[in-house]
Amino acid sequence: MAGKPIFDPQQAGRPLRVAAFMSGSGTNVIKLLEAPEPSYEVAFIFSDTASEKCRGQEIARRFDLPYFAYDVRRYHEKRGLKRSVRTTDGLLARRNYDRVAAKLVKAFEIDIIALGGYMSFLTLTGAINVHPADLSITGAGGKRTFVGDDAVMDAIVAGQSELRSSTLFTDLGVDSGPLLMVSDPIPVELPAPLEELKADDARLRQVADELQERLKEAGDWVVFPTTLELIAQGRLGLTDEGVVTLDGEAKPGGVRPAELS
Repeated sequence: MAGKPIFDPQQAGRPLRVAAFMSGSGTNVIKLLEAPEPSYEVAFIFSDTASEKCRGQEIARRFDLPYFAYDVRRYHEKRGLKRSVRTTDGLLARRNYDRVAAKLVKAFEIDIIALGGYMSFLTLTGAINVHPADLSITGAGGKRTFVGDDAVMDAIVAGQSELRSSTLFTDLGVDSGPLLMVSDPIPVELPAPLEELKADDARLRQVADELQERLKEAGDWVVFPTTLELIAQGRLGLTDEGVVTLDGEAKPGGVRPAELS
């Protein structure tokens, strides 16, 4: 099961070029930019939020990068469109919205789009996202168990004792693209018995949010830049079946940090 490198630096003759997409605080993007001596280069930052809720312009100024904001809410409101992509018209509207970002990706010769807290559905290909769950965990029919916005909450309610972050290539599904890396775990430490927490929605949500913040530091901020670095070095590949490879060896459950030491 041989895999073709996602990016070949020798063939390209240049570093991996990355576009960072974000919507809010941009902490994941900052970690990409703070990586010591990366083999990749971030060419610009793009945001779907043109308001003070997004720190994109601040981060771009700090790291001397071009910055572009195209507000997705205003785009839909101005045209009287709904933001849902679950209908044919909704998906078409999102594809039309993404044409601006597509032009930027082409103009800057981007190889990979890094989604660092980008909250809009993206129809462009070649994007990597970081997700707060272990996407190697599957259920009936091989379907991934902890997907979507409430992945941490779902894992807690399911009785998981550990949480991990994953990186993946995006597709048109919900966290269904090729799995790339899975982080080391953090323990699920609860302030009360699970059944007691499940009876108090507000308290359970608070616990989930706190654990997700811990996971961001120990998980997201590790595997997100590491994934890009491995791609930039030409070490990560994909098989025709969408299985990630590390130095040519298939890793169906995703690459783990311990395998890099």
